[in-house]
Amino acid sequence: MLYLVPTPIGNLEDITFRAIRILRESTFILAEDTRTSKKLLDYHGISTPLRPFHAFNEHHVTDHLVRELAGGISVSLISDAGTPGISDPGFLLVRACVRANIEVTCLPGATALIPALAASGLPTDSFHYEGFLPHKKGRQTRLKYIAELPETSVIYESPHRLVKLIDELCLIVGPDRHACVCRELSKLHETYHRGTILELQTYFKDHPDQIRGEIVFLLAGKA
Repeated sequence: MLYLVPTPIGNLEDITFRAIRILRESTFILAEDTRTSKKLLDYHGISTPLRPFHAFNEHHVTDHLVRELAGGISVSLISDAGTPGISDPGFLLVRACVRANIEVTCLPGATALIPALAASGLPTDSFHYEGFLPHKKGRQTRLKYIAELPETSVIYESPHRLVKLIDELCLIVGPDRHACVCRELSKLHETYHRGTILELQTYFKDHPDQIRGEIVFLLAGKA
């Protein structure tokens, strides 16, 4: 069995009882960054061995992991924060396990997407998940595509590209489209900044100290 186990996106208490049990019972845990994950495991008294599994080694270790899993062990896959496979490594291993008839299950749990959407004040009945945009090639194409969607779009962005994103959207969708910037979800300095693109553009250029931490950007759909 391969378990996909969501881990907290900030507050270390945001993990289920079942997730803690599965992590304890696993033969070993695959972690995106073993140093980051060890802090979580130590906090919850979990001593299961850790192995690295990230974007730089997943192509090399996946086949070996599938052979190990086929031998009857149970393995948990975690990322630094949130649900594995959602803008984090995991897809290649899941696909390989499915093809090898190894059972895969994903536990429900923490993700930045749903809390940001639910608290944004934007429509939630239908939404588009974009994840991280390309840094350069294809970025404008994706933004123009998102600009035409009728549903709320969810974008993950790094702090040093937030102002650039808002500037780009101001040109593409105009200054009056509503949006929400969610920052540091579940952490001590969690904030929600809601308003038009122009209002957000003005605010973050006047308050650069607020551009820190993990950011989820939500854009209202085209009317």
